[in-house]
Amino acid sequence: MAQNKRSWLDGPSIPSEYDDGTEDASFYPGKSMGLPREGVGSLASVRRRMGGVLIDWMIAWVTAAFVATFTDALGDVSTMTYLFWIILGVVSVWIFARTPGQAVLGMGVARVDVPGAKVGVWRPVVRTLLTAFVLPAALVDTDGRGMHDRATGTTVIRG
Repeated sequence: MAQNKRSWLDGPSIPSEYDDGTEDASFYPGKSMGLPREGVGSLASVRRRMGGVLIDWMIAWVTAAFVATFTDALGDVSTMTYLFWIILGVVSVWIFARTPGQAVLGMGVARVDVPGAKVGVWRPVVRTLLTAFVLPAALVDTDGRGMHDRATGTTVIRG
């Protein structure tokens, strides 16, 4: 697939599950999934998604620091931050189809296999646990979807 100019910093190009192997000069991330090029419903950029994760991490860190002032039963601040970040990701995506960081930056999680359907319970659990291991989220295909999203049939869209 034809893409914008890439540098070595972009890493390897992993084919999208929707790629048919043909060159297409009008390609843009999300086109093969039927998403618009820009605006509401378009694929969120990697930079925007990283910003959302950073906001969620800060929320988890502040919560952990607060809880740590009262007890160390859940571990130290680092351990609690990690646990609270996982809980925040699972619960908020399950209930609201977005984390607080995604909401602040105008994003949400959507299903690709059945557009408009609810994300459900198992997808947020698997997405968050895979994201917690970092590597699946850092590896993106030509559409810009992380491997954790491909595994769960979801994507992060703007809107």
